[in-house]
Amino acid sequence: MTDFTKLKLTIDGAVARIWLDQPDTRNAFDDIVIAELTQAFVEAGDAAQVKAIVLGANGPAFCAGANLNWMRRMADYTRDENLADAGKLADMLRTIAECPKPTIARVQGDVYAGGMGLVAACDMAVSVDTAWYCLSEVKIGLIPATISPYVIRAMGARASQRYFLTAERFTAAEAHRIGFVHEVVAADGIDAKVDELLKALTDASPAAVRACKTLLADVTGREIDAALIAKTVDGIADIRASDEGREGVQAFLQKRKPSWLS
Repeated sequence: MTDFTKLKLTIDGAVARIWLDQPDTRNAFDDIVIAELTQAFVEAGDAAQVKAIVLGANGPAFCAGANLNWMRRMADYTRDENLADAGKLADMLRTIAECPKPTIARVQGDVYAGGMGLVAACDMAVSVDTAWYCLSEVKIGLIPATISPYVIRAMGARASQRYFLTAERFTAAEAHRIGFVHEVVAADGIDAKVDELLKALTDASPAAVRACKTLLADVTGREIDAALIAKTVDGIADIRASDEGREGVQAFLQKRKPSWLS
């Protein structure tokens, strides 16, 4: 396992936990954090025993976006240097979003700017009720471009039209109302709620969960035409004929636990 400098990766049985670990900078990210997050999700996603991954943070904030020192360096970048830099951020977000294992964002504090992309790239999100959210980019003359595919997918185009353009802060309750987070709980209940989701994820067929992630990517936003229907027919035929598909159905019919829970 890689020895990370700005985050922590732990694997305990079927669960991997990735912790942003720079509370003094409100877990703001820079080029090193971006590289380490990318590597951590690759390692956790490739670990055979891992069935689910939690992305959390230490300190009062979940992620305040870009680190100020990194922003000072970027201010002098050429356009080509900015392209390369933004490309690494885009690669990190895509790595999280396309991770073969299901991912949960454990949001214990405020989420700003690029931090919104981290939450949106995860499959599901649990937030404390005291967290504030903000897409603050336009306040400093920027746009949330790299994170936009994931944020718009998470909160919808209509809510994005408001919060991209106004840079208003909004509450965890509002984040839940617009679908950006799935659950809002008191701070002392966040781990219990995350554990509920982990139990559901780790009880499920690992192959079926991976196939569901692919299914979502293939179907979301697509026109319902003959090609899409054919793809879904292929998908159910493939999973029914798979080892875990056969085992799961047999276990259900025989009223026993499937092999992946034995």
